[in-house]
Amino acid sequence: MNCRHIAPSLLWQHFAVLCGYPRPSHHEAALRAHIQAWADGLGLANELDAVGNLLIRKPATKGMENRIGVVLQGHLDMVALKNEATVHDFLVDPIKTYIADGWLHADGTTLGADNGIGVASALAILESTDVAHGSLEVLLTIDEESGMTGAKGLQPDWLQSELLFNLDTEDWGELYVGCAGGVDVTVSQTLNPENMPAGWVVREIAITGLKGGHSGVDIHLERGNAIKLLAGFLFRAIPQFDLRLVSLRGGSLRNALPREAFARVAIPACDAAKFSMVAEQCLAEWQSALSAVEPQIKLQITEQQAEQVLTANESAKVVNLLLALPHGIRRWSNEVAGVVESSNNLGVVQFDGRRFESVLMVRSLTDFGVAELTQTIRAVSRLAGFSVESGGAYPGWAPNLQSRALLVLQQAYQALHGAAPLVKVIHAGLECGLIGKAYPQIEMVSFGPTIRGAHSPDERVEIASVAQFWELLKASLAAVPPRN
Repeated sequence: MNCRHIAPSLLWQHFAVLCGYPRPSHHEAALRAHIQAWADGLGLANELDAVGNLLIRKPATKGMENRIGVVLQGHLDMVALKNEATVHDFLVDPIKTYIADGWLHADGTTLGADNGIGVASALAILESTDVAHGSLEVLLTIDEESGMTGAKGLQPDWLQSELLFNLDTEDWGELYVGCAGGVDVTVSQTLNPENMPAGWVVREIAITGLKGGHSGVDIHLERGNAIKLLAGFLFRAIPQFDLRLVSLRGGSLRNALPREAFARVAIPACDAAKFSMVAEQCLAEWQSALSAVEPQIKLQITEQQAEQVLTANESAKVVNLLLALPHGIRRWSNEVAGVVESSNNLGVVQFDGRRFESVLMVRSLTDFGVAELTQTIRAVSRLAGFSVESGGAYPGWAPNLQSRALLVLQQAYQALHGAAPLVKVIHAGLECGLIGKAYPQIEMVSFGPTIRGAHSPDERVEIASVAQFWELLKASLAAVPPRN
């Protein structure tokens, strides 16, 4: 990635370095070591905490020593997803990028702008010699995308600043002061296959081409869920063909809308032609019903082999469960207009012929919303005879409209653009809730450039908005008031 011709060049240079370091959740160590060595080279104090978060400190610039201290915060890891046909190893290969129509894209994979642009901007501020600021702390957390264990394990009495700028939201011109909390719910069961009946054949159904996206940011767009569509097709096919399930997989991450899903099934050989016809009918119905949101949806049938299948009864139980589990918006907020209060993402399903597991992510602005949706999932799963566990819970971030951090950003934005920014609450999860739990005295605000398609291979960042984001970040640091 050649960034010399893109402004701000220092930020983009750091982002290019990040693209060269594979960094799925739990694999941030190489990038973190590189950043530590880089900070050592600049003479910046840095240290790790017990869980692996990195903190870098930079003294105030001349004349700014009496200003309130600020934490710039982002996460090192990225969502690692690729298109089915893309050859890419996220543990080894760098992210390949290209520019089209004013946006930076990745070639068939997630880009890592979430949260690479935020991290790159913080590193650029640390390296800069012409940005005025008070004392700075840059907190780079780990494992935000798969469990927020970095923020959960953040040690108290480590951060010294009074304000925190979270650099992890994706709509330029909007300032965020609150977010949803959430919990992961896992539904599982061990099932008992039997030998495949004589004279039967195996077919694989592949549903691909969906947009996917971020299960918090994009849930309100009503995009297709490949797992749900696959379950609907199988539900239709079971009574027509005495269909037996061989295996099943769909989705990749609990916080990403499922773009693809695959099932291997067994049917009587005499029904193979009719089975393909029913699949074509289903696809035509989806293309008609979802054309506005999923114009590229595909369904393909291929021949496969298998020796064992589920019984008719257990096949139906799996399909019925997937169809009955909630997905999408549960309730809109009555407190904040236009914001989703509660939602669930049926994010991942895996069945290898014996062990079934599905992972769902519940989000809500309220504790009641989290509990109510989790309860629904438990009840549906237990009715089907499946086990349920929940974990990975994280708190929401309650809005504080009198936050000094918010006031600084509002004033800086007004001065730059002659208009007030939008102040919002986001349905996605941010680390601010967990950081606030460890540091209740820190006042926080979140902002960032425009990113679209996060948590999918369609992820892209608008280059012009990155420049605007950078100017706002610099102006805000310069506008932080003196200590009392």
